Amino acid sequence: MTDEKTAAEPTTGPLKRKAIASALLRYRVLAWITGVWLLLLVAEMVAKYGFDVDGFGWVGVAHGWIYFIYLIFTVDLSIKARWPWLKLLTTAIAGTIPFLSFYFEHKRTHDVKTAYDL
Repeated sequence: MTDEKTAAEPTTGPLKRKAIASALLRYRVLAWITGVWLLLLVAEMVAKYGFDVDGFGWVGVAHGWIYFIYLIFTVDLSIKARWPWLKLLTTAIAGTIPFLSFYFEHKRTHDVKTAYDL
């Protein structure tokens, strides 16, 4: 019986909670950064196609790379928190729709903190 408890400790104990808390922090930071860059991308599109203002092509490239890092951190958190596929997919897509990454960051943070007593 003690062997089973010892083997199960790393997955349910403080080390697991610390790993989840760390992954959650990374996810939260990137969710906000992604959301801000997405809003900058929307502003660039409005300026480019609404007012014929060019010169901000790098905003899209920067958002693309930041979104890629956001995806990595989202997958990392979903693995550690054992999210179902649909939850992972909707959270990943949230970085592509303006303002949605802020909402999902708040919602997922609440879910994870509640589930793991963080």
